[in-house]
Amino acid sequence: MNTSETDRRDAISLKILDEINRESSITQRTLSSRLNIALGLVNICIRNLAQKGYIKVRKGPMNRVKYVLTRQGFTHRVGLTYNYMNSSLRHFKDLRSRTDGVYREMVRSGVRDLLIWGDGEVAELSYIFMRGLPLRLVGVIDGKNEEKGFFGHNIYSREDLSQLRYDAILIALFGKEDIQKVKALGVDEKKIYSL
Repeated sequence: MNTSETDRRDAISLKILDEINRESSITQRTLSSRLNIALGLVNICIRNLAQKGYIKVRKGPMNRVKYVLTRQGFTHRVGLTYNYMNSSLRHFKDLRSRTDGVYREMVRSGVRDLLIWGDGEVAELSYIFMRGLPLRLVGVIDGKNEEKGFFGHNIYSREDLSQLRYDAILIALFGKEDIQKVKALGVDEKKIYSL
């Protein structure tokens, strides 16, 4: 099993253990909805957690089920939380390093006015990382228009791109297909930077 698959499985287990810790009478259907994962996957994870001794499954009245986090489960949850935090910090540091490198390249190339492509967490961090640099955010390109919707900056649709003045676009997403989407809109390749 590769590391990303293990990280994903551990993240799901942690979320399930957290939810069970908050609400022992939670249903698998509710877990599925709250965690936005398939009901069958919740069932498999619950079964695995019970087999490993991290939770106990108790039958209640009217076929209701109650989950009890065991001492072993509590310890496992703490370990998963620690691993998740370490992984998040590594990811944050990696993103910071990559973003700093791209911004150095932009400044060396004379970029002043910048558009960010995407408005998720990576875009938010990219915006925060540009503070103190001689770069000015023109706005964000996403699927919808929203005035002052991104840290006080406008969010523009892709159709607005041709009307905006900018020196560069930072693609704040991790899909290669986004670079192709930007190129398909007629943006000069020299103006496209990606993380």
